[in-house]
Amino acid sequence: MAEKLSAIINYAQSIGFDEVGVTSPSVLKNLSEGLENFVALGRHGDMSWMERNIDRRSDPARLWPDVRSVIVVATNYGPDVNPLDALLKKSTGAISVYAQNRDYHKVLKGRLKQLGSWVGANYGGQLKVFVDTAPVMEKPLAQAAGIGWQGKHTNLVSTQFGSWLFLGVLFTTLSLTPSDPADDTCGSCRSCLDICPTQAFPRPYQIDARRCISYLTIEHKGIIDREFRRPIGNRIFGCDDCLAVCPWNKYAQKSNNFSFKSREDLIEPTLESLSKLDNKSFRNLFSGSPIKRIGRDRFIRNVLIAIGNSKLEALLPNVLKLLDDESVLVQAASIWALSRINRKIFKKEKNKRIQFICNTDLIEEWYLSGLDLTSCIKND
Repeated sequence: MAEKLSAIINYAQSIGFDEVGVTSPSVLKNLSEGLENFVALGRHGDMSWMERNIDRRSDPARLWPDVRSVIVVATNYGPDVNPLDALLKKSTGAISVYAQNRDYHKVLKGRLKQLGSWVGANYGGQLKVFVDTAPVMEKPLAQAAGIGWQGKHTNLVSTQFGSWLFLGVLFTTLSLTPSDPADDTCGSCRSCLDICPTQAFPRPYQIDARRCISYLTIEHKGIIDREFRRPIGNRIFGCDDCLAVCPWNKYAQKSNNFSFKSREDLIEPTLESLSKLDNKSFRNLFSGSPIKRIGRDRFIRNVLIAIGNSKLEALLPNVLKLLDDESVLVQAASIWALSRINRKIFKKEKNKRIQFICNTDLIEEWYLSGLDLTSCIKND
């Protein structure tokens, strides 16, 4: 049994996985109450898919009754630079490290299938692979398999790779000896909780997705609440703050995987160039990227919020042009951005347009952005 597990781990590492562990499918059974409370409190926001299959998420055997062991793999995507540095450059957009190259789901799934084929060919049994594509709780499984522990920010932390790990899961009918679970060594540290710009953590080890910048800029489909716009800063896709500040990152290693090396054009893209993207150019720029999933309109919404926070007069022509965009989502964000950049022009455009607007969201945006502007002038 030990030799079999050792061979599986060695092969997994030989094809690019940095960490490998094994656990029992029964380890999640005590987590169903926490998941149910999370959903009952509405902390999942627009992610309605989390309401479905709660029983399957907390019990892999309900997802696949034949599963006997769960192999968890992890791949390091440690960045070359500190992601927090990008937040200081107001003319550029900050993109979460994980999204600065290829979609990791596709990369990991290919490797997992390769691992599954090897395991099947050498030891038999049936297998199923998952990379964030089914109701599977990867992070608790990873902790049970000894890969790392879920920190106070609810993300996985590793003593060897810090916060920068992609996870994949392989269910198998083989009976394998479980690895020792990872211990939580967060101690009294609160760095990840205290740095959050939107206070998305009600308490340690709990998150309210509705307040999380990653959720707001990626999963949220509508107009972003005014409360969160200024704290978003120049983050245009995701947020790495709670990951980047973790003290365990002093042991993190830069990824040597080419698929996860940041593309030069996505490290510090200018807000000026991004605001000009139409549907075609957006798809071309983000082909093969996880950013493509949210679509051009949501992305430009995020870019406009960053432009509003930049207050750069040079970007005013771009904002004015987007006031007439086909998307209400984009129009609403451009109204707010204009109110932040130039009060005089904002008032002029409001007076010129308001009588012709029928959309209640846009009417509200014009009026509330005008009020918001006054407070901005006093406080900023």
